[in-house]
Amino acid sequence: MKYIATIALMFTFGVAGVYAHQKPLKMTFSGTGGASAINLQIPNTRTGEDNFAGDGTLGSFTVRIVEAGPTSPQFSSTCSGPTNLYFQTVAASAVFRFEDGSLLKVSLVEGNDCIDFQAREAHCTRTFKIIGGTGRFTDASGTLTLTYAPVPVLADAFNNPVFFAATGEITGTVSGVARDDDDDRNGRH
Repeated sequence: MKYIATIALMFTFGVAGVYAHQKPLKMTFSGTGGASAINLQIPNTRTGEDNFAGDGTLGSFTVRIVEAGPTSPQFSSTCSGPTNLYFQTVAASAVFRFEDGSLLKVSLVEGNDCIDFQAREAHCTRTFKIIGGTGRFTDASGTLTLTYAPVPVLADAFNNPVFFAATGEITGTVSGVARDDDDDRNGRH
């Protein structure tokens, strides 16, 4: 009986070790963004969508982000100046799809865009809370921060940019993910 209890305890800790491991993340991505056909129906906002693909700690992935941002700029002490505009994201969610078919779902904690019209550049940051997923991300939790720089590719008849190319990186931590021995063999940590 003592041996059965010991084996059961070892099994419990072994399974917990597989899922409790907190993993720091670093991933890079590129892709496009623009207006979305989805309407979140949040007053005084516009809905945008980003579609990125990348690689990193958790393997190759694609991600689709749908978000709502204000139609008018807001005040910010960190994005100020006569040629700067600041926008704070109101709502957003995203789904990452990894090469093994696993999905990772995230929800916005905070997001902002700082646009410098004189320098013709923008800096965007989105912080997401992991809210679960499928496959190896069924019990996932943690936080991801996306930082990226969109560049206009196409403008409308009024010369407003409407379609963007972007490159960026994702950092953060994730726990509750089943360890994948292939990640260690492929040099991903």
